[in-house]
Amino acid sequence: MFYIGIDLGTTSVKLLLVDDQGKVVNIISKDYPLSFPHPGWSEQNPEDWWKQTVTGLRELTTGIDTSLVRGIGYGGQMHGLVILDENDDVIRPCILWNDNRTAQQTDWLNNTVGKETLSHCTANIAFAGFTAPKLLWLRENEPASFMRIKRIMLPKDYINYKLTGVHCTDYSDASGTLLLDVEHKCWSEQMCRICSVQESWLPKLYESYEPVGKVINDELPFLKDVVVAAGAGDNAAAAIGTNTLASGTCNISLGTSGTIFIANDDFSVDPGNSLHSFAHASGRYHLMGCILSAASANKWFLEDILGSTDYAGILKDITDEKLGNGTVYFLPYLMGERSPLNDSDARACFVGMDMTSTKAEMDLAVLEGVAFAFRDCLEAAGTGQLKITASTLCGGGAKSALWRRIIANVLNIRIDIPAAEEGPGYGGALLAMTAAGEFTTIQECAAHFSVIHESVIPNPEIAARYEKKYWTFRKIYPALKEIFKEL
Repeated sequence: MFYIGIDLGTTSVKLLLVDDQGKVVNIISKDYPLSFPHPGWSEQNPEDWWKQTVTGLRELTTGIDTSLVRGIGYGGQMHGLVILDENDDVIRPCILWNDNRTAQQTDWLNNTVGKETLSHCTANIAFAGFTAPKLLWLRENEPASFMRIKRIMLPKDYINYKLTGVHCTDYSDASGTLLLDVEHKCWSEQMCRICSVQESWLPKLYESYEPVGKVINDELPFLKDVVVAAGAGDNAAAAIGTNTLASGTCNISLGTSGTIFIANDDFSVDPGNSLHSFAHASGRYHLMGCILSAASANKWFLEDILGSTDYAGILKDITDEKLGNGTVYFLPYLMGERSPLNDSDARACFVGMDMTSTKAEMDLAVLEGVAFAFRDCLEAAGTGQLKITASTLCGGGAKSALWRRIIANVLNIRIDIPAAEEGPGYGGALLAMTAAGEFTTIQECAAHFSVIHESVIPNPEIAARYEKKYWTFRKIYPALKEIFKEL
């Protein structure tokens, strides 16, 4: 039997064909464009996702007996606002997770409605990337579009809707809308009133591993009647793929953005609301810190600034003796920052350069700066009862052995690299297996396929150097915060 896991990302859709032994048989990736209509805005056309998904599914299943495909599951980019009219047509391009146009609406929610009210209703405060502030922006700036809304969707849910005809979402993805009562797993009536949202616009809620329907779309006759799982937000799906389900287990995703994901059996909120308190694809809960620029920061510095794609070559002379000994610091806030700063005005900068600084030392500072941003999130989580001693690491940046060592030593925890490094797509396939009845529970499924390929243990000397350097890093943002506002 075969299962399909789909990762609907920011720049491409990645499709995995996985057999019932957990082996990835085929991978297809299809790109689609991003649009930046104004500085700080980020949009995509949902039809581009669908077209590339259909094309990808055809290519993915070429040469196999498609009658053996039993299920499809998704991991998808979160927070994006997809709106349909009464004819189920897309009203306007999707406003993405990394769009920063909602600073005014976010401020109104946090400071007028009030963080205490938001946390009571949803377990979270407002962040610029969340869905609810986007709806407020739309109501104020594009009232004609707002008045046409009949359905509100998140990105992966639009694809599920096209596949099955079912208006659905899962609890993990819905947690990032700021419209869900996370603790009680239902839409918040009070938040709907605050945002002028009719509950009839909102999709039916499912656990991520539950079947929502079967493929009925005529564009995919070779997959007719295949079971479709509700799927999950990308980080919750990645956590399924890395078996980050037991309370206190942790997964770090080093992709375009970065997340630190901490599973928790019990509902909890960190005291400062600096981390997200979300439902997990496992049926339980999790805390998550999100940094907006992770592997994308390194890509920006190497390709856009240095004009190079020689990722390994730039850093080939960086030895362990240099780790934590440099004087150059980098704040990785190229698109503002979410956790734990919640500051859309924050910006990236290098600090500490002198006449001897080299491009390799600057690139090392970029890798370290991202690791320090993860450490900020871990420090915020550390105020609770969960003690993190190890974490899995996935995402494109995890392929760098140097970056793995830096993260292990900055966080001073063991870093485990899973054998299956396909992140949300692989987690989506495991959700599909469970939805189709291959396993009784998602916990059983994830544990069955959990294999650690490699572990990185912190070096006490390097960790001690990074401990000192981290606390210097912590002083830079507060010193520049008011300047960022002026910029």
